[in-house]
Amino acid sequence: MGKPRWLDERQQRVWQGYLHLNQDLISVLEQQLARESGLSGADYRVLVPLSEAPDGLLRARDLGAEIGWDRSRLSHHLSRMENRGLVVREECAQDARGLMVRLTKAGRRAIEEAAPGHAEAVRRYFFDQLSNSEIETMAAIFVRLLDKLRGEKA
Repeated sequence: MGKPRWLDERQQRVWQGYLHLNQDLISVLEQQLARESGLSGADYRVLVPLSEAPDGLLRARDLGAEIGWDRSRLSHHLSRMENRGLVVREECAQDARGLMVRLTKAGRRAIEEAAPGHAEAVRRYFFDQLSNSEIETMAAIFVRLLDKLRGEKA
C-alpha cells in the first residue's frame, strides 16, 4: 500500500469545511421539513423519486439504489411510511420475489406541499450564497467526483 498520503493544512481545512457544511446544511433542511410539513429528511428522500416515477411506482430495489439505502434500511422506513399512509408496498407482477413501492394520494399531497418550502430553503442556505460561476464550478466538480466514485463501485 505504501506510505500514507496525509492531507496538508489547506486540504484538511477544505475537507473539514465540507464535512461541517454537509452536516449543518442537512440539519437545517431537515428541521425546516419537519417544522413546515411534518416529513423527515428520510421521508422526503423516499418521496422524491416516487413522485417523479410514472404512476408513482418503483421497484423497491431501484428505489433503494436511487437513494443509496440498503434493503433493510429501506424496508424499515417504508414500514413507517406505510403506517402513515404515504406509500404502499405491492407484489411485483413480473417477479414474485420483487416488491413494488407506490406513492399514495396522501404521499403525493405530502411531497407537493413540502417541496416548495424545501426548494426555497435549499436556495436560501445554498444557492443564494454562490455566484453563477461558483455554481458552474461546483457542478463540474461534483460530476467529476461522482463519476470517479461510481466508476470504482462498478
